[in-house]
Amino acid sequence: MKVALDAQLSVGTATGIGEYVRGLEPALRRRGVDVARLCEPRLDPWRFDRRVLWDQVLLPLRAKNSGATLLHCAAGTVPRRIGLPIVVTVHDVAWLSVQEHARAYARYYFGTFSLRRYHRAASIVVDSHFSRNALLPLMRDFDPRRVQVVYPGVADDFCTLVRNAGDGRTILVVGTIERRKNLELLVRALPRLDRARIVAVGPHTAYAGECAELARRLNVADRLEMPGYISREALLQLHRECGVVAVPSRYEGFGYAAAQALCAGVPSVVSDRSALPEVVRGDAPVVALGDVDAWVAALGAALRGDDDARAAQVRAGAIARFSWDASAKLMEAIYGAVPQ
Repeated sequence: MKVALDAQLSVGTATGIGEYVRGLEPALRRRGVDVARLCEPRLDPWRFDRRVLWDQVLLPLRAKNSGATLLHCAAGTVPRRIGLPIVVTVHDVAWLSVQEHARAYARYYFGTFSLRRYHRAASIVVDSHFSRNALLPLMRDFDPRRVQVVYPGVADDFCTLVRNAGDGRTILVVGTIERRKNLELLVRALPRLDRARIVAVGPHTAYAGECAELARRLNVADRLEMPGYISREALLQLHRECGVVAVPSRYEGFGYAAAQALCAGVPSVVSDRSALPEVVRGDAPVVALGDVDAWVAALGAALRGDDDARAAQVRAGAIARFSWDASAKLMEAIYGAVPQ
């Protein structure tokens, strides 16, 4: 068995799916899986036309020429025509539910078009039980036994990170600054959190400007920092020093920011939506999305270090739960069950 792995979203400014591929590939190799890593570094995966060119033209050609016996479409998009068995990871169905602000052609391609391609997959992998439950009603004629949950792993540099005491004031938010990430909720809480500041790291969309304008209206613009995409070392340093990681998202198919915070030993607070309660499993406060008072209370407690006594236990459990070796073991079994 030789697996062709779509690694295009690990090129350049990799976000959650890029992190997924970067962790899965070496974990599979450690298990002895023969992996052909497929990507084109000269092609910007964040330009829609370049992404379609990769998915529909270059990826099938590269997969065919790699000598692989199956293709793992790790980014949730599938070629229309491919002569190999396919395993696809469907990270979420956000494009069919919460991306109304996106352009119609993007919603169609990543939503309806991709959903139709999933029916051709030998097996579908999802990142959470939440995502499985969201996908299955959209694929009523697909055997649910072929849709399996495999939690992504968290990289070693988070799991081995040595924390400082925490600065008691920085609320760290990680991920693309887009509407479903709901940064505005934290901005609304900020005037009631003395000395606190928000550092939101990740690529910007137009929504970032809306959050900046809201911060100006609330007179907390000097306490909202949005530096954009930052280096890995800078991200790790923020995890060493921050007071809390906040994930106020309206929708997450998994919630890498929450899993990374738990594995790094950083206090976190998450919303009560989508996969986030499943990911934290009681190891972090889960707060109702619209309850600003509750967010103020939970963030304040985290910044004060009210739950530090449980930190080591929480971290050990999270590292075991989000192990790349465990993920790769399950993935290898899924590959092995695909008829050749």
